[in-house]
Amino acid sequence: MDKVRFSIGLKLVLIITALVLISLGLVTFIVSYFVGQDTQITAEDNNHTLNMRSAASAEYELSSIQSNTFLLLDMLDSIGNTSALSRQASSFFFERNQNIMSIILYNGVTKKDDRFLVSDRFLLSNDIDQDLIGTFEQQNKEYMERAVKGEVFVLSAAPIFELPILAMLYPWRESGLEQAAIILFSAESLTEIFSTGSVNNSFIVNHNEDLLVHNDFELVKVGANFGNLPIVQEMRANDDTNRQTIYTDENGVEYYAAYSKLSIGDCGVITTVPKASVLKPVYDTLRRNIYLMAAVLFVAILFIWFFSKTISSPVKDLADASDQIEQGHFEVDLVPRSHDEIGLLTERFVSMGKGLAERERLKDTFGRFINKEIAEKAARGELTLGGETKEVTIFFSDIRSFTAISEKLEPYEVVEFLNDYMTRMVDCVNVTHGVVDKFIGDAVMAVWGAPISDGSPAQDALNCVRAALMMRSALLEFNKGRGGVKKPIIKIGCGINTGSVIAGQIGSSQRMEYTVIGDAVNFASRTESLNKPLGTDILITENTYNLIKDHVLVEQMPSVTVKGKEKPVSMYAVVNMPRVTDIPGAGPDGPKTMAEVRELLGIPVPDYAKVNLDEEEKKYKIQGQ
Repeated sequence: MDKVRFSIGLKLVLIITALVLISLGLVTFIVSYFVGQDTQITAEDNNHTLNMRSAASAEYELSSIQSNTFLLLDMLDSIGNTSALSRQASSFFFERNQNIMSIILYNGVTKKDDRFLVSDRFLLSNDIDQDLIGTFEQQNKEYMERAVKGEVFVLSAAPIFELPILAMLYPWRESGLEQAAIILFSAESLTEIFSTGSVNNSFIVNHNEDLLVHNDFELVKVGANFGNLPIVQEMRANDDTNRQTIYTDENGVEYYAAYSKLSIGDCGVITTVPKASVLKPVYDTLRRNIYLMAAVLFVAILFIWFFSKTISSPVKDLADASDQIEQGHFEVDLVPRSHDEIGLLTERFVSMGKGLAERERLKDTFGRFINKEIAEKAARGELTLGGETKEVTIFFSDIRSFTAISEKLEPYEVVEFLNDYMTRMVDCVNVTHGVVDKFIGDAVMAVWGAPISDGSPAQDALNCVRAALMMRSALLEFNKGRGGVKKPIIKIGCGINTGSVIAGQIGSSQRMEYTVIGDAVNFASRTESLNKPLGTDILITENTYNLIKDHVLVEQMPSVTVKGKEKPVSMYAVVNMPRVTDIPGAGPDGPKTMAEVRELLGIPVPDYAKVNLDEEEKKYKIQGQ
């Protein structure tokens, strides 16, 4: 037999190597690219959110100090600055505002005419020489003069006191006299607010770009100026109050940055995070994927090389047998070594001389692998598509922050956790005569009233709410003993709506399933998504509430404008079913208000004034709906 030029083993190794490199390499690149994009977007959003929060905290802190000080000065002006009552008021003020060191009323005439209010407790507790206050006045007399004329400043006094101390200078008019109120106070609370403990870094600069607050106090103490920082220059060049952007510093390091201008003293709050720190997990994952791809490729080559022997040896036997047939020896003695295609080919080789009858028998044998019963049913038309209109109650539930939870678990831990959770939730559906329509990741969609109703739409809706309350109880039981990274406390949101749907076998002739479709289904999904901004766990629509309002205790939520609806719709948070006796934690001894439910489940109280429900209403659309 002629020697082959390229063996089967070599060909398989080359093919598998190419496939592994192309497929895994392409998948790794695509995943890394899109994960990197998502990570960047998330990092920018988080940085901007942190900046806005830090700016709001700084604005509140400075405004509180100003308002408290002006209240004291107004009081002293009304009762007289030299009376015992005024001294008592000053003492009480410094006792309640222990972060304020001193208040100076500067009139711009002579220093002896200035008035001082000093917290002795602050000076003693921080070991500060009172003469340093005079030093501060001498070094900042220009700003004090400008404050008398109506300007507002925030200055750093840290270089003088070697402590995180700021000074706010405000114009102050008293008894027709134009003065400046200088407030010296500790910035430790602002420093604590800005020390997030994360890779994000927030700081405050004043009108001169002098550093006022920074988590590295050494920079503040030496009077660092950030005027050359690109983000600071961009903030001064723009007229907007806040913005997020990307900049590169003088060392070539890229940063995600956001700024917010304060209304006090032309100050600005800036938050930055290095781009490399944000993308480091992506790069680490990419590197691990490359290592994994190399390991998989190595194992695949070994496997294919040994596997090729199981092919090349039988093929060599067949080649020898073909030589025998060529020489006229038709009765070859071959025994199949495997049960795959090579083995089948060997059998065919052996039976090749048995004629057309044998081949026909082989056809009949091969035909037994076809499921004739299924084909006959399809031929008789018993497997058909179609549906009918029904009044049903649709339920959606979803685990809060499931993506963040799953990222901290191994794949098998995610599966075990979901199986345990889904088992409990599905039991609640089954015992209330509902049907689980589908699982969408961690979400559950269930239906009451199709394919079989429990008697009426009202009874189906009541059963659905009973199931949701049972899920609340089951979740509390599920969370017992949980807590931590590997066993986090689970919270869910449930959305319930009643309406007309089309129910039946939907799909294709090759694959079909029983499900429900229609606007009522989408409305239920959107209702579920409103639980988080409304601070609830079970929300029902007005359609469902009108059917069961005599049996449930609810609290009406703010109306929401839902996509596809002309008018705002009413939502109701389910508190309890007072008359049930078979649901733990419900019934007469169950919660009476939504506040009790939130306390029971650990749901924070939402601030409706800060939540735009029309924007928060997510437009989820379930596949096939």
